[in-house]
Amino acid sequence: MPSTSVLPFKALLLDMDGTLVNSDAVVERCWREWALDHGLDPAEALKVVHGRQGYATMAVLLPDRPMELNHADNKVMLAKETADTDGVVPVPGAAAFMAALANLPHALVTSADEKLAQARMAAAELPMPSVRVTAELVGASKPDPEGFLKGAAELGLDPADCIVLEDSGAGIAAGKAAGMRVLGVGPRAGVHEPTALVQDLTQVRVHTAADGSTALHITA
Repeated sequence: MPSTSVLPFKALLLDMDGTLVNSDAVVERCWREWALDHGLDPAEALKVVHGRQGYATMAVLLPDRPMELNHADNKVMLAKETADTDGVVPVPGAAAFMAALANLPHALVTSADEKLAQARMAAAELPMPSVRVTAELVGASKPDPEGFLKGAAELGLDPADCIVLEDSGAGIAAGKAAGMRVLGVGPRAGVHEPTALVQDLTQVRVHTAADGSTALHITA
């Protein structure tokens, strides 16, 4: 018989790529091309691209490269990714999950910039949260906790009362560093020891009790 665990929360902070939206096809196309152009093994490059802003990924892959070149390349990469929505689909269960959050405190915290976030959420036909922390609004990329801390502050809540939903190692590390519990989503998340783990959002239900308290009910 399936087991259910319960995680109380006052707000949810949602990563986008890999958590709400499956954009792996686009990410792999764009980053494979970039890696080949820079003499890198695409398979090795794809191991580190998830969860970080593009310039931070480039810094990991080419540690001796001037950062201004990474920022310049990142602008080109963002434009390519924004224009390419072929294969962008919602993670299973994402539509129902977002509908359940409509009147509850939540925010999008993503390494995408505003244009890319809008493009991918629209392609996946998911509602865009009114509160969001995109790449332009932070000075440091995940795994730095800045984005999640800003999300909690925007919602007026203590980090300990927030649950992060993330798929990547960088994102899970950022959530933990922010002092938040982390629900890992998808195949990349398990090795990074999140608080709880699901394969997709069909395993998660948002429950509001009679007293107004909220919790995630997670079915294993």
